[in-house]
Amino acid sequence: MRSAQDNLPVRDLLLAVLIAALWGFSFIAIKAGVAEAPPLAFTAMRFILAAFPAVLFVPRPKARLIDLIGYGLCIGVGQFGLLFLAIRWGMPAGLASLVIQTQSIFTILLAWIALGQRPRAAQMIGAGVALSGVALIGLSRGLSAPILPFLAVIGAAMFWASGNLFSIRAGKIHVFGFIAWSSLVAPAPLLALSWLAEDHAAIIHAFTHPNLAVWGGAAFLAYGATMIGFGLWTWLLSRHPVAQVAPFSLLVPVFGLSGAAWVFGESLGAATLVGIVVVLAGLAITVFARRPVPTSSRAP
Repeated sequence: MRSAQDNLPVRDLLLAVLIAALWGFSFIAIKAGVAEAPPLAFTAMRFILAAFPAVLFVPRPKARLIDLIGYGLCIGVGQFGLLFLAIRWGMPAGLASLVIQTQSIFTILLAWIALGQRPRAAQMIGAGVALSGVALIGLSRGLSAPILPFLAVIGAAMFWASGNLFSIRAGKIHVFGFIAWSSLVAPAPLLALSWLAEDHAAIIHAFTHPNLAVWGGAAFLAYGATMIGFGLWTWLLSRHPVAQVAPFSLLVPVFGLSGAAWVFGESLGAATLVGIVVVLAGLAITVFARRPVPTSSRAP
């Protein structure tokens, strides 16, 4: 198992915050895109742009094929297919950015079970504090979303956590090559599912009549959220214990809710602001906790 540092270096800490900002603001692009295009087709557009033309210039990473395909299916089809559907079905974008952060706990637990990365008590306490802040934000937002979209986002969080395990198992590889080539896995099943479940005329119109909301949003999601965001996220996971990295995703709803307030004029409210402070406090506890104690000699 790779060695762990007591704390994240300042550079990596700042990169983790940058990732959270990119992912938080991406919910604005998702909401705009699924309002104009079928959600599964729009998800396919995102990963088509993430894969091309990058795969023509970046060599395939030295990762096992099962890890490459597994990551592409979990993240591209499972996580984002369900997330885009949930927002199209009525899940508020800000609330979706909040609920999907349950992946941080799923990731820590799966890494403990599958990879033997047992977190220390302080890290679990910090994650619990941060999640209590997430819960407070959720309660302040009324948790008014219908049950089906809510469950779809929980499913998306579980797929995200599973995808994280595939990226950890891949080890220290060319991360942007890994993201580009794993993105190549997603479009075909997404387009097949879209053709089976969504309006054919709307699919054709989305691809043949480009507009800023659809293709501009897909480009931001492909290059900002996917290539940069997931590329750096995979890089961090390959160099630090999961329990040090995963909780930074709890910052995503801070940026998501703030971005929604800025773009859509939504007020955050006192309870939401308190929840944000609690999230930051929990994250601080987790970041500065001492390194986890290995329980297994298995290499990811």
